[in-house]
Amino acid sequence: LLSPESSISVSAHNAVVRLAKAPGSTGLWDKFSFGPEPSALQERLFVSEENVDGFLGTASCPSPCSQSALESQPLIEVLDVTEDRIQIRVE
Repeated sequence: LLSPESSISVSAHNAVVRLAKAPGSTGLWDKFSFGPEPSALQERLFVSEENVDGFLGTASCPSPCSQSALESQPLIEVLDVTEDRIQIRVE
């Protein structure tokens, strides 16, 4: 993390944590953890094509699936993510 660019903003009903990657760090973040203390953290995934595919695969086929069931799964593609919307294409 790059300390000077990272920041925290707290109000009565909201908290925003802005994290900035150090210059040598590359790639997307897959997940983050949050909570009131280290022993009580909850994990959340960032929206990405891989995370959406994994979530939908687990939700529609929670136990080990047959090959034919996997082949019939829809193709999910994350096209665009902004602060106020996400655009996903399903085939």
